[in-house]
Amino acid sequence: MKVLLSIKPEFVEKIFSGEKKFEYRRSIFKNPDVDTVIVYSTMPVGKVVGEFKIQTILNLNIEELWNKTQSKSGLNYSFYKSYFHDKDKGYAIKIHAVKEYEEPLLLSELGENLKAPQSFCYIKDDCVLI
Repeated sequence: MKVLLSIKPEFVEKIFSGEKKFEYRRSIFKNPDVDTVIVYSTMPVGKVVGEFKIQTILNLNIEELWNKTQSKSGLNYSFYKSYFHDKDKGYAIKIHAVKEYEEPLLLSELGENLKAPQSFCYIKDDCVLI
């Protein structure tokens, strides 16, 4: 199963360059069958630009999560702390098998009435929103 994640363009670039190997989330999808992330690059890009496989998902207290992931985080500690400012625990999706699309896609190409998710939304393997 796949999820569509909204990610800021500066972090999308770091994912595709290999600098960022962890995608942080304050909350995570509940379905354990999710194995692929479809990457929606938020405005000003506003397109689906690629995908990656999920190697694992860490769920740790904020300090331990940073200690385990900081070298491949693609961001600085100050930004990290502000992102998780009101959380005791957080999630880090370990990125694997990155694939950048040659031609970015409009959300409408993935499914009717598909809108950019605030965080994520589930997508069937045939790219029809469920």
